[in-house]
Amino acid sequence: MAPGPKQLTTEVDGQTMKLTNLDKVLYPQTGFTKAEVIDFYHQVAPVLLPHLSDRPLTRKRWPDGTGAAYFFEKNAPRGTPDWVRTVVLPTPGSSTGRDEAEFVVADDIQTIVWLANLAALELHVPQWRIGLSDQGRNPMADLIVFDLDPGPGTTIVECCDVALALRELLNHFGLEGWPKTSGNKGMHLYVPIEPASSRATSAFAKLLAEQLAEALPENVTANMTKALRPGKVFIDWSQNASAKTTLAPYSLRGAEEPRVSTPIDWDEVAGATEPADLTFLPHDVLARIDEYGDVLEGLYDDPRPLPS
Repeated sequence: MAPGPKQLTTEVDGQTMKLTNLDKVLYPQTGFTKAEVIDFYHQVAPVLLPHLSDRPLTRKRWPDGTGAAYFFEKNAPRGTPDWVRTVVLPTPGSSTGRDEAEFVVADDIQTIVWLANLAALELHVPQWRIGLSDQGRNPMADLIVFDLDPGPGTTIVECCDVALALRELLNHFGLEGWPKTSGNKGMHLYVPIEPASSRATSAFAKLLAEQLAEALPENVTANMTKALRPGKVFIDWSQNASAKTTLAPYSLRGAEEPRVSTPIDWDEVAGATEPADLTFLPHDVLARIDEYGDVLEGLYDDPRPLPS
């Protein structure tokens, strides 16, 4: 097959765009190119967008590929097209010392493709939407997230066991969990709720994590101390803080290979016997979407009140 062009001008959903350095290898271990990154994000955009819409976006960019340096980016970069939605929001406690930033908000497929062309491999969003909050000053979350992080000596298989136990605990409170892989070693569990303050969702997530750690002390820790993690799954409840973000569903990971944070169903969680069972590359994810659609479809349809 003849190589494709190094750059091209094309139309994406009615918007003319210039795509550059298409032959650049962004995943040197596998040869996965920038053109392939853009193509994946273009194809996955219809199921990705519901999870980005109206959420301020933090990007993790690898302009020279995953074998080189990366950087986090909150502010809209210089040269951002005028058709890209941006919103200025406060950033209290920012490591840069700035008290606000102009965030990109990815509400359309053109913005997704534009970000992919910038080598924004990872897309991270908070658990709250701008429309539910006072311009980000009093964030009201519509999700709770539990980040299940396997410590040394454990894998995503042990995370699955913890996820099943956490699901039972959530059901006790009348809540439903929706699992996905992190695209790295662990899992994320989303819980849709009626809008509640990030402070309240953080406190509730911490309470459940600590309850599960108390019930399963040999398998689970809710303590952030790394020395306590070997042989256990750490339930990170802290990503519910308003300033924290989580990798979005269907986002790539900037790793040795282009793994994808992939929604999975509970049968897959219960049936996993080795990490390879829950490792998904772009072609796997696109095939799953063709067969199953969006496994997270309906995530936002039936939010439940946060237990008091």
